[in-house]
Amino acid sequence: MTLAKAYIVIAKEHNNLHLAWELSSKIRSCQLLLSKAAMKEEPISLDEAEPIIKSLSSLISKPQDAHYDIATTMMTMKSHIQALEERANAASVQSMMFGQLTAESLPKNLHCLEIKLMSDWLTRKSLQDFADERRNSPRLVDNNLYHFCIFSDNLLAVSAVVNSTMSNADHPKQLVFHIVTDVIHYGMMQAWFLNNDFKGSTVEVQNIEDLTWLNSSYSPALKQLREADSRKYYFDGSEDASIEPKFRNPKYISVLNHLRFYIPEIYPQLEKIVFLDDDVVVQKDLTPLFSLDLHGNVNGAVETCLEAFHRYYKYLNFSNPLISSRFDPQACGWAFGMNVFDLMAWRKANVTARYHYWLEQNADRTLWKLGTLPPGLLAFYGLTEPLDRRWHVLGLGYDLNVDSRLIESAAVVHFNGNMKPWLKLGISKYRPLWERYVNQTHPYLRDCATH
Repeated sequence: MTLAKAYIVIAKEHNNLHLAWELSSKIRSCQLLLSKAAMKEEPISLDEAEPIIKSLSSLISKPQDAHYDIATTMMTMKSHIQALEERANAASVQSMMFGQLTAESLPKNLHCLEIKLMSDWLTRKSLQDFADERRNSPRLVDNNLYHFCIFSDNLLAVSAVVNSTMSNADHPKQLVFHIVTDVIHYGMMQAWFLNNDFKGSTVEVQNIEDLTWLNSSYSPALKQLREADSRKYYFDGSEDASIEPKFRNPKYISVLNHLRFYIPEIYPQLEKIVFLDDDVVVQKDLTPLFSLDLHGNVNGAVETCLEAFHRYYKYLNFSNPLISSRFDPQACGWAFGMNVFDLMAWRKANVTARYHYWLEQNADRTLWKLGTLPPGLLAFYGLTEPLDRRWHVLGLGYDLNVDSRLIESAAVVHFNGNMKPWLKLGISKYRPLWERYVNQTHPYLRDCATH
């Protein structure tokens, strides 16, 4: 197509308008084929491609036979290719920015649901009384039960995580879910989980504002997140090309995103807990995780270094001696999203203090750019037990080609990436995995779906 476009320019310069028209027609046929393939999310077959390619190749031989000046052809093609590359790069950046904006936006029907639930919370005192009663339940600190924690402000996403975990558990009454959200979403989260049945599982919702010990004087993360310089770095639309658009996401300056490093302090009486991101779906019973031998390690996680770009050197600045002198650049990365934490080992190793140390060293953002995984790789270095990869399969929020057999065998599938299943840009073939755990018959969801 690029070659044909170059010859169109040359043909017009030589007033061969018929040839230019024929080339344009064939190019449109190619573009139509590519467009249909993209819409179907399927590769183009050889049977579809071969006749169009042969036809275009035959047509391209005409200007070659016409002995157009080769130097002119080369210069025209070079100029044309450069222009195409510039357009492609601009379109790629624009696409990433639009995708990021969409990923950060709350769909209208979810906004509707939240408003209805907040109204319930504010007008029904019985709900608030019920929440007060459950706050001191002995089940919340019973180490004979299976404890899960989720930190999020996305109501429907959290509900799908809880529902999928409970639905696939052999004994759901032995499950306890600990949810922490922000002050804005606290009431609606309470209203939802108090009004819905989860087969006897216990669900606790906490307001992050009640964690009074978590303040700027204790946590370097909070101190840095609240600095004007940090907010400018995230949101002022810097032209620094080294910073990916995905890092302009509000979640990176949300305290909720950093709570994973304070789990032992949030739950001081618990001994073991499974951390779940709000964009996962559980497909199998997770209670066997609690009996896994972590061999004295703190963090049980699935490693992600099957590809070279998931090793430590891809996340951290190894030109800095603070990093290069302490860490192996080829060390295997791992994933947050489904992690089993031995909280007793965590407290003994004082992992949170490690995390604080590295945050302070990275105040100028020279060790890593943004996110919670790089400091996690540092804080849990030498303290992570690799789990069988079937416990946690990633990529459903960006990869169209995750192995279906791997998805089927996975205990947890993770929609990491911008294409979340609750958004229109979610990957359609994966969305049913999430939708089956959303109660579409709920009156509020039905009502909001029509708005």
